[in-house]
Amino acid sequence: MQAIGIEWPNLSCNRVSITLLCSAVKQKSTSPAKSTGETFVCPLSQVRVGSACRIKQLSASPQIAHRLREMGFCEEQCIKLLSQHHNVICRVCNVRLGISAELADSIWVEPLRAEEKAA
Repeated sequence: MQAIGIEWPNLSCNRVSITLLCSAVKQKSTSPAKSTGETFVCPLSQVRVGSACRIKQLSASPQIAHRLREMGFCEEQCIKLLSQHHNVICRVCNVRLGISAELADSIWVEPLRAEEKAA
């Protein structure tokens, strides 16, 4: 089991912290299907810090993928990678969420172009 730490924004006097226990993510051997055109997808763990991207596929187990969607890591959701050390910290829906690097390997994203970031 592996713990995932989540910090919610400080909307009150109390700081809320949640730790999720997740089993190891099984890595798929092939990359997700690419749509026609010049779409480039890669794991979230391979994106440069500071980059904005759009989630294209969750390749984790069904239970973990369901929990990621509950946290805001949904297909077609735009996120920004804030930090990448032992854990990966992203901004999702104006909330900073931390996940393990192993879990970030199961989130396939498409880096956004400059015109898409402004929208």
